[in-house]
Amino acid sequence: MSKMSSENSKIGWRFDNTYVHLPKIMLSKLSPVPVKSPKLVVLNDEYSKELGLNFSIINNDSIASLFAGNFLPEGSEPIAQAYSGHQFGYFTMLGDGRAILIGEHLAKNNKRVDIQFKGSGITPYSRNADGRAALGPMLREYIISEAMHGLKIPTSRSLAVVETGEKVMRETLLPGAILTRVASSHIRVGTFQYTAMRNDTKILKELLTYTIKRHYPELKNNKNPALALLKVVIEKQIELVMNWMRVGFIHGVMNTDNMTISGETIDYGPCAFMDTYDPKTVFSSIDHHGRYAYGNQPDITNWNLLRFAETLIPLINKKEDKAVEIIKDTFNKFTKVYKESWLNMMRKKLGLFGEKNKDENLINQLLSWMSQNNADYTNTFCYLMKEDFVKDKLFQNSSFKKWYKEWRNRIKQNKKPDNLSLNLMRFTNPLVIPRNHKVEETLDAANKNDLIPLHNLLKVLKKPYERPKIKEYQITPPTSGKMYKTFCGT
Repeated sequence: MSKMSSENSKIGWRFDNTYVHLPKIMLSKLSPVPVKSPKLVVLNDEYSKELGLNFSIINNDSIASLFAGNFLPEGSEPIAQAYSGHQFGYFTMLGDGRAILIGEHLAKNNKRVDIQFKGSGITPYSRNADGRAALGPMLREYIISEAMHGLKIPTSRSLAVVETGEKVMRETLLPGAILTRVASSHIRVGTFQYTAMRNDTKILKELLTYTIKRHYPELKNNKNPALALLKVVIEKQIELVMNWMRVGFIHGVMNTDNMTISGETIDYGPCAFMDTYDPKTVFSSIDHHGRYAYGNQPDITNWNLLRFAETLIPLINKKEDKAVEIIKDTFNKFTKVYKESWLNMMRKKLGLFGEKNKDENLINQLLSWMSQNNADYTNTFCYLMKEDFVKDKLFQNSSFKKWYKEWRNRIKQNKKPDNLSLNLMRFTNPLVIPRNHKVEETLDAANKNDLIPLHNLLKVLKKPYERPKIKEYQITPPTSGKMYKTFCGT
């Protein structure tokens, strides 16, 4: 055994790869393409310990070589997954075009996670692309995914980013990089679409059985496991998107290949957080018609889930018309369930206990006022929580004062001490989000080999509900941010 292999085995990797045993049409076995001169940019030390991994026994050069894919841990079985999906409404054949899943690691308590290298080279699904990634987009995913974790929103995580020592051509030559992404799995709605397209019920059922065993073993003995899976995925996705709405997050590419069956947020491409409140907010440079705007995310979730349901038709009932009837009945409840979930979330943001008939009107009045006055979404709730850094003159206008009085009267109806309402709000409303201008400042600095802003930002985003002196990360940008654009990074 080489020195590097010996060190690698001591890190703590525990691979137990199962997806690789699914039908061959669903994956391709291949290794990452080695890179010229890998250099470690950032390693998530805290998260690596949660995974039961110890990288302190090897030096940074060895860590960089590992996360670049220049050598692989013992027990890994690298694959690229095949899937399809609706991208902006159009069905497309896809797959891991620049990512390789090196294996499934058993973390503490035997929690199974995928370890994936993103930007690791050409695969059979690259579709004439280079299979590589640039440093900026990989650091963006690292920042935003870790921020989402801090915000208590289900998400994939980021373990490391390494530079490759090579350039990638986009609009200009950019430094290449590889992100190590960790997820409970990479099974997507698009995975089921790809399988269903084969018109092979046996393979589709095999994927269903595998997914239930991996994510929802409690459904194993259900009389109709396909329908049971559909219902639980609907619940998971409603909860997920409701949480996106809670913090003003805009995914940007809610294609069906970016919707996980596990209910985790995945693929942080042209994503961003809303500053001034506007349901029509779009940051993605490729979303020309606002399909994935902030306010459209619940409806798109419903649309994507319907595409998932379509794949399950032959497994829900042998008679297609009966299966369709069952699916329609299931989705008739979507709007009501989401609305109830959203209302309860907004009540928490406002510190309201119980349910009152006028709550919805009170909530919509505030959102309407924010929209009309270009008020900052996050900081408006901070003001209501009496955070002293918010000194916007908007909160002194007559329409807001009128609403504020009605809100205070509703707080009194809680018939609970004010501190309980405040605690509920503080649990629900973050003080900080990854402000777009701060993210860009951080990425610009990183491209100039200055990583101090990156580490400072990550430190703040780790505990977004706590109240240290972090005013620099809370103030709104010099402009409204409506012209801000993000890119998919491909």
